[in-house]
Amino acid sequence: MDMVLLTAFGVGGATVVGSLAGFAFKKLSHRFSDIVLSFAAGVMLAAAVLGLVLPSLDYGGEFGLVITVVGIFAGALSLNLMDKLVPHLHKLVGAEPEAHQNAQLSKVLLFVMAIAIHNLPEGIAAGVGFGAGDTSRALVIAGGIALQNIPEGMVIIGPMLAAGVTPRRTFLCAMATGLVEVAGTLLGYLAVSVASAILPFALAFAGGTMLYVISDEMIPETHAHGSQRGATYALLVGFCVMLITDVLLG
Repeated sequence: MDMVLLTAFGVGGATVVGSLAGFAFKKLSHRFSDIVLSFAAGVMLAAAVLGLVLPSLDYGGEFGLVITVVGIFAGALSLNLMDKLVPHLHKLVGAEPEAHQNAQLSKVLLFVMAIAIHNLPEGIAAGVGFGAGDTSRALVIAGGIALQNIPEGMVIIGPMLAAGVTPRRTFLCAMATGLVEVAGTLLGYLAVSVASAILPFALAFAGGTMLYVISDEMIPETHAHGSQRGATYALLVGFCVMLITDVLLG
């Protein structure tokens, strides 16, 4: 449990570390943002496939394929439903974020909710990885999520400051989103520990949420400003970094 707690705070703290770097580089170019977010997407993609989806198949036994496919879609649909029901700013980067319902909510709350929706399933994925009992693979998943949280934390600072949020509140918001990821990690770990029978489904569910975030938010955002080629190669680099890490630690 101590390892889980340390990892949870490490994963959540990576967003704060990234946000501190974001204060030093407030005005990031779209090209730089696209590259770092694409790298993060590649890291997440590898972590989802290697650390969650494939182990779900292994633990599922005779019905592993069915459980995994159902779990992936359940995770994606759950995040899609949350995306529709919870008022938030859909895009984290860009001059004109897309406003959803309940526009009377403050810009600060909207930004926090947008990032929280993104971070909660990542935390759950890290926790579920530990619940599987494979510490080395769980650390790879958590490391991948933490690694992509750093550039993500960097690129959200500029839009928040541009929206009129004070530096103090911006930093507090970053800390709050990091705590959401800590809570998600503990939730995922406890859920699988209490009911080990749900492990294959939980792994696939967590993988599905990550795949949804990558496809619905990260890739479209990184291909929206004319840097598609660089973004594509950055994604491949991120994927290969995680692949090499998984092989070396496996």
